[in-house]
Amino acid sequence: MENLTEAEIKKLNEISRELRCTSLRMIHKRQAGHPGGSLSAAEIVAILYFKIMNIDPHNPNWEERDRFLLSKGHASALLYAALAKRGYFPESDLEHWGELDCHLQGHPDRLKTPGVDMNSGILGHGISIGAGIALAAGQKGMNYHVYTLLGDGECQAGLVWEGANTAAKFHLSNLTTIVDHNGVQLDGFVQEVMPIEPLAEKWKAFGWHVIEVNGHDIAQLYKALMEAKQIKDKPTIILACTIKGKGVSFMENKAYWHGVAPNDEQLAQALNELGEEI
Repeated sequence: MENLTEAEIKKLNEISRELRCTSLRMIHKRQAGHPGGSLSAAEIVAILYFKIMNIDPHNPNWEERDRFLLSKGHASALLYAALAKRGYFPESDLEHWGELDCHLQGHPDRLKTPGVDMNSGILGHGISIGAGIALAAGQKGMNYHVYTLLGDGECQAGLVWEGANTAAKFHLSNLTTIVDHNGVQLDGFVQEVMPIEPLAEKWKAFGWHVIEVNGHDIAQLYKALMEAKQIKDKPTIILACTIKGKGVSFMENKAYWHGVAPNDEQLAQALNELGEEI
């Protein structure tokens, strides 16, 4: 397995920065959305869409494509920013996010938005749906890979573990799940709301291959995702340790910014801290 070059890492880090800025602009314009969890998962989404996944923006329904399921669907601003930048639809469409007649709704809708593979909103469904899509690949003799992004607070849901059990039973090695492990959810710190640790041991007990990484380190994410492709007898979970609101000082590790839109002054400060020229 070859490592990423310094140029590739630099490019993916820049894409991550751009996705953060675009997400914040979208949330600010709409005055609704979820900045904290969008900022924390930027590197994860960037490396999947711009390095790892076998996809074709000009043919979004290509049957052999890799699938991405945003189980933490409230981070839709980040997904839409990535889809637009990848070429699934014009970036100008982002200006209309959440409008009644726009194909970009508050939570992703696969029947409306090119590139979306799962409707999301109610947390916990990504693993079960991912297991079904991954199982179908084997039954159809196809080689696509399924990637699911979970929130760590989402792992409090029992449905997550039903899906985990199913994926392990069928040895779905073409299913890779990433947990955006930022430690903060809507009402506070995850471990205070409803403890989920020891998370790695739980996934191991359910029969998954477990990898732990720094979720903001492009090189570590790449190595983990490539390792997952080498596992042939079980699904893989990547526990990506991240920071809620990453890159914006007043948002980092703050539950308040789970679902609050910045005002004009806050947006200007956030973009400045992210290195965006205003």
